[in-house]
Amino acid sequence: MNSLTKTETNLLNRPFVLPNGVELPNRLAKASMSEALGTYDNHATLKVVELYRRWAKSGIGLMFTGNVMIDRKALGEPGNIVIEDESDLPVLKQWANAAREEGASLWVQLNHPGKQSPKGLNKINLAPWSIPFRQDMAAFFTTPREATDTEIQDIIQRFGRSAAICKKAGFGGVQIHGAHGYLISQFLSPHHNQRTDQWGGSAVNRRRFVMAVYAEIRRQVGPDFPVGIKLNSADFQKGGFTEEESMATIQALSEAGIDLIEISGGTYEAPAMSGVVEQTRKASTSNREAYFLGFAEKVRTQTRTPLMVTGGFRSFAGMNSALESGALDIVGVARLMAIDPYAPKALLSGRDCAYQVRPISTGIRAIDKMGIMEILWYSRQLKRISEGGNPKPHESGIWAFLISVIKSIWGTNRTQRLRA
Repeated sequence: MNSLTKTETNLLNRPFVLPNGVELPNRLAKASMSEALGTYDNHATLKVVELYRRWAKSGIGLMFTGNVMIDRKALGEPGNIVIEDESDLPVLKQWANAAREEGASLWVQLNHPGKQSPKGLNKINLAPWSIPFRQDMAAFFTTPREATDTEIQDIIQRFGRSAAICKKAGFGGVQIHGAHGYLISQFLSPHHNQRTDQWGGSAVNRRRFVMAVYAEIRRQVGPDFPVGIKLNSADFQKGGFTEEESMATIQALSEAGIDLIEISGGTYEAPAMSGVVEQTRKASTSNREAYFLGFAEKVRTQTRTPLMVTGGFRSFAGMNSALESGALDIVGVARLMAIDPYAPKALLSGRDCAYQVRPISTGIRAIDKMGIMEILWYSRQLKRISEGGNPKPHESGIWAFLISVIKSIWGTNRTQRLRA
């Protein structure tokens, strides 16, 4: 097991101050994972409070919630928590307090799924353009309808309203989900966004939506409340969002004053965030662990906005080395905390964790190459932690997938009935 030598410094343990003056106790963050711990009519529950309380006890400095939706008519999966009004404010306050009482800052990740929602869950799925999923996934996802300008303006307002409620509840900040093929990512991508109005066409027009979302959030929460974004380095799809466009978007957001940028990549159709795409990398690059470290190094030459990189980190040495390079300011871990909720204790003391993240496989290639498969497996581990139990790091991939699909079908039907 790796540990610090006498000459090494544990950079993970150093505090970090955001540009707006907010101080984080260390450089380790729990990145967003889908919990699906809401009710089927999309209210927050005490399970999510207990999940984050347990994680906060690990000593981690910053945590991001799973993708919290801004509209009950636009869900990404059954059991999503939605913040569109103050009806859940008492539970939301408990959720925020669960982290703060242990010294951690908890930010809410705000999201709209766009086209990336299971068939039948929503009455309609809105997207920048009516582009179906690739052929082998079309059976699971409905072809979306092109959003009207009025609908786009409504979505922008909803992001701002949800962020204001999060601030009122006592959360430490919010993160805009602009990655992984959800709505903002779809607007940025020339593959998904083939509009010819002010919201599409040129790269400047395609990023108009995310800039408007950020501006509206900032208008409603004020200058001192932390606002970050999770953004793809690239989509890894033919004709999709490129590194050059990502760089230009990052520069625009930096100039607008965003507080933290988390770099990720991929979509459900090309799931780099789970390592599927990145498994083809050169061995020399793989030895650096982090999937998107190379892109972060390029970004660092263009902006001083704080950067967080998530994906691929396996060891304390890899994390410490990445921080030492200066390419990033915050190390993000996600799946590791689903199989070992107290992993940060080891990392912050300069040691590797007892468990290592492994590829989850069903043995069925068509299923394994879908990004949603691993999301389902990890969601099951989060549910166990939220109920006071322990995760099962060696749970069968095919078993978890089958159980999750059955649960998803039941949950979709239940959601539909509750809406009727």
